Amino acid sequence: RNDIMAFELPPLPYEKTAFGDLISEETFNYHHGKHHNAYVSKTNDAIKGTDHEGKKLSEIIEVADGGLFNNAAQVWNHSFYWLCLSPEKKEISGELKDRLEKTFGSIDDFKSKFKDEATGHFASGWAWLVLDGDELKITSYHDADTPVAHGVKPLFTLDVWEHAYYLDYQNARPDYVSALLDNAVDWDFVALNMDGDGVSRADQG
Repeated sequence: RNDIMAFELPPLPYEKTAFGDLISEETFNYHHGKHHNAYVSKTNDAIKGTDHEGKKLSEIIEVADGGLFNNAAQVWNHSFYWLCLSPEKKEISGELKDRLEKTFGSIDDFKSKFKDEATGHFASGWAWLVLDGDELKITSYHDADTPVAHGVKPLFTLDVWEHAYYLDYQNARPDYVSALLDNAVDWDFVALNMDGDGVSRADQG
């Protein structure tokens, strides 16, 4: 069959210069243009001629292991991460604000706990806000691991692999986490994920 579409590198939902010093154009060139793109290529290479061809990214993640899992999950995680970011500062409001305050005490407490999770996560990985059943939870997964593999609903993520921040923040992961969490999150997208299927927004196939 020649009609099976390969996975593609999704375009960024904003200009690479839109974040100024928060996330540099150079970081987007490497992070999106090189790292994310490589995961897409490796996933396509790994599924060629296998039963995985024609499946959704999320379907592959749910059953794969080893290199295929790592690359497919990284494609999904990155696609979701770009959607979580906004070059315009947004406020947390509405139901999301109410739920975060109810669960974590206050928005400041939520941000503080999220920063602790993201900065305290050892080595490479991702910090997440997820909906586990009806409960909001802050967690992190190592390397390429993803909520898609764990049956929880992803609402928001920050990439804490060094390639996400090293060009702009060097080894100061806490500065990167604080800068993005306070100034560059699309909280409207996060709120939409509470009601809808966050997985489908980053899925392909």
